[in-house]
Amino acid sequence: MGSNPHGTAELAGFKYRFVPAVQNSSRTLLLLHGTGGNENDLLDLGRSIAPDAALISPRGKVLERGMPRFFRRLADGVFDEADLLQRTAELAEFIELACRTHDRDPQSLIAVGFSNGANIACAMFFKHPNSLAGAILMRAMVPFQSQTPPPLNRKPALMLSAENDPIVAIEETERLAELLAGADADVTLQWSHTGHNLSQPDIVAATRWLEALV
Repeated sequence: MGSNPHGTAELAGFKYRFVPAVQNSSRTLLLLHGTGGNENDLLDLGRSIAPDAALISPRGKVLERGMPRFFRRLADGVFDEADLLQRTAELAEFIELACRTHDRDPQSLIAVGFSNGANIACAMFFKHPNSLAGAILMRAMVPFQSQTPPPLNRKPALMLSAENDPIVAIEETERLAELLAGADADVTLQWSHTGHNLSQPDIVAATRWLEALV
């Protein structure tokens, strides 16, 4: 276990980065990278959208052709749901230990996930909703095809999706939004005219959404 704020540490089997909050901010962002990313990928994004927040950024433990991911998939767009279930439980354990290690309030923890990271953040809503106070889901898909989330009690979720995404179909996005809203999440779905990549409109939307949270 480590808590070095300037480099990669390890906790609960996850390599991760921790960046302390500024001016005693109570907000913490859990940064979850996409396929092929690592614990450094979203640090600049996190600091940009929430300048004062603490940042917890783990590296996915699964390797796909040498590229880190948070869970396995059977094919493009087809998740290994048994592995996803296991990895989601592991991430929930990591979150609990990381918050305790760095003295962060889990009730103020917002996940910020991109692609594979957004998908495991969605899976947290389905299986371990008490681990997150809310989530920014960038290019997310439905994590479990035959399951619905438990009551989410107005947890806020910002879905940042793209009309020209070659990976995530519009229908998939709309289905996920309906599932989360049907579980009583406070869902905001915002579209951009881009593809699967992150864009400046995503950063602007995430910043405004976080600023508006109580």
